[in-house]
Amino acid sequence: MILVITVLFSLFYLFQINKMTYALCESREIPEEKQSKIYTTVNVLITILILSFFVEVFFAL
Repeated sequence: MILVITVLFSLFYLFQINKMTYALCESREIPEEKQSKIYTTVNVLITILILSFFVEVFFAL
């Protein structure tokens, strides 16, 4: 049950981070060419953070 909640929280968190990244790109008027690099970097880093948290929760149970 804890793992299901963790996965749902992670999906919500990733969605919120992407929403904030979009707001940053809009407010700073970042060109379209650079936005894909920003999204890729942010998503990779957040995915690593989520996976490390998931492994920590998984081994704690």
